[in-house]
Amino acid sequence: MSVVGAQAHHEIVDVTNPERRPRVLMVVANPGVSTTLGWPVGFWAAELFHPYHEFTQKRYEVTIASPEGGPVRLDAMSDPRDDSRWSADDLISMGALNTPEIVAELQDTPALRDVNLDEFDALVVCGGQGPMFQFRDHEGLKQAIARFYEARKPTAALCHGTCALLDVHLSDGSYLLDGRTMTGFANVEEDFGDAAVGRQMMPFRIEDEARRRGANYIQAGLFKAFAVRDMNLITGQQQYSGRKVAELVIEALGD
Repeated sequence: MSVVGAQAHHEIVDVTNPERRPRVLMVVANPGVSTTLGWPVGFWAAELFHPYHEFTQKRYEVTIASPEGGPVRLDAMSDPRDDSRWSADDLISMGALNTPEIVAELQDTPALRDVNLDEFDALVVCGGQGPMFQFRDHEGLKQAIARFYEARKPTAALCHGTCALLDVHLSDGSYLLDGRTMTGFANVEEDFGDAAVGRQMMPFRIEDEARRRGANYIQAGLFKAFAVRDMNLITGQQQYSGRKVAELVIEALGD
């Protein structure tokens, strides 16, 4: 059934500049295989969909990309429909996964090399298990992060997606993280995950590696929603921090 004026009923949102809404580039991992456990890995649903929801509520334009492009997949336990019921209470992700337009985006993400980075106002690097086996060594992603950061645009990463920051060099040769305050998946959370699986899940730990890069790493405790902003660098601790990351990006954009 077609309804005349169906779009007009949507909530009216007061915005600073209705003629030019901010554009946010969100990056998720390509499908991969864990080198420590041998199982399929991807991105964590809440770390994409929760910030996505906050941005679209503000009428931002959001593009979902991946380092190599093409279809992307969820980490199984992040899917609220998964038999494990690990994320069964994640209603925002459930809604996104039942939205045909969003599902279609996940089936055909653009590769970073094909994206005009200058068209975007902010970058958000999402986490999950996949990033730990792809992001740290991906030159295109590291270059994109440095480009956004040095352009003084909001440059955000959350959870295991923060591993993408570890080896980013700035144009002066220094590490981006040197002297910066940041957070990311904490050792206490890695301990929890390792105990739940009965084996070491990740090839390295972000908290330890960030400190080796000269970062002032901070965290709020086991599975506490937490995000921090240091100039235009914005980081979130884990999957429960997506909304807080989005709020800091929106604040940084002055919107």
